[in-house]
Amino acid sequence: MAEQSYYEILGVERGASQDDIKKAYRRLAMKYHPDRNPGDKTAEEKFKQIGEAYAVLSDEQKRAAYDRFGKAGVDPSAAGGAGGGFGGFGGFGNMGGGDFQSAFGDIFADLFGGGRGPRGPQGPQPIRGNDIRFELEISLEDAAHGRKMDIRVPAWDSCSTCHGTGCRPGTHRKSCPTCGGTGTVRVSNGIFHVQQTCPHCQGTGQVVSDPCPDCQGSGYKRTARVLEVSIPAGIDDGQRIRLSGKGEPGVNGGAPGDLYVQIRIKPNDVFERDGDDLHMDLPISFVTAALGGEVEVPTLDGKSRITIPEGTQGGKTFRLRGKGIVNMRTRDPGDLFLHISIETPVNLTSKQKQLLRDFESSIKAGGDKHNPKTTSFFDRMKNLFK
Repeated sequence: MAEQSYYEILGVERGASQDDIKKAYRRLAMKYHPDRNPGDKTAEEKFKQIGEAYAVLSDEQKRAAYDRFGKAGVDPSAAGGAGGGFGGFGGFGNMGGGDFQSAFGDIFADLFGGGRGPRGPQGPQPIRGNDIRFELEISLEDAAHGRKMDIRVPAWDSCSTCHGTGCRPGTHRKSCPTCGGTGTVRVSNGIFHVQQTCPHCQGTGQVVSDPCPDCQGSGYKRTARVLEVSIPAGIDDGQRIRLSGKGEPGVNGGAPGDLYVQIRIKPNDVFERDGDDLHMDLPISFVTAALGGEVEVPTLDGKSRITIPEGTQGGKTFRLRGKGIVNMRTRDPGDLFLHISIETPVNLTSKQKQLLRDFESSIKAGGDKHNPKTTSFFDRMKNLFK
């Protein structure tokens, strides 16, 4: 049976990218790692093969030599082949350069539950506080013009009883017995030794033996803060405002998180927003539509007047330039689009109805010139049924 090529061992094409090769190696190394297959000689041999294949294919120079001359073009001892054997972590560290160590370090993290690898932290590490997300509902007018608003957000403040130590008054934190105060522990898994965050003290290096009765040892108490938020003119629904350092406090001197204010804009009874433009339906009487005239219309900046031309039809759109919403980036204003709807009168008196009938009769007597659309429609109907 012909010997498998390095590409076949990793299950990739000859023209595969380095990213594809790395992904294939990580997947196979996780599957055949000896610590996940204790006592399985086949898995151990497979693990050696994929390590040898990756050591060559992850190095561009070795890969080029391999593509041209096969295994004879690469140094078996540098590739970790039959002459080099498994060689432990140190042996693998020389097999593929930085990419190989990076991929292998990722596998360490997967195998040991998120550890930091062989160069883990020494002593307690600062931990950044969590970010907070807060939804703020505002009106369309506020979004268009911008404003400052006070918001009340949940927060964690230092406990006033223990002043943030987490200890009962008069007591102090003690060195963690699990890690000896370093904040890290050394985990052995087969031949590997990995340093990772201490699960007992969560990397702080200290534990609270007598917790504060008010905060139960956390050092913080849940409270609320009132913060001022500046809403920029032109902000849109779903956009966020970041308040740096206003999130949850950090640990071990770590920086606090951020507060993200998520904007929600209430539906408006008059206007509908489309980016920087506004749209609204403008009802007019059929008399105004027929004779024309001036109509007062609302805008976000107050009232405005537009002229309705004589003979305006329903569905016509008028555009008021610059009466939309100012763009946050360019500061250019959008437009306001007025969509005309002709309102049919209701609850007519007998006299009004008769006036309309007389009006309709006079319109019909005028022929096509008064109702060109209606005449054209019926002409098309006649042609349809010929």
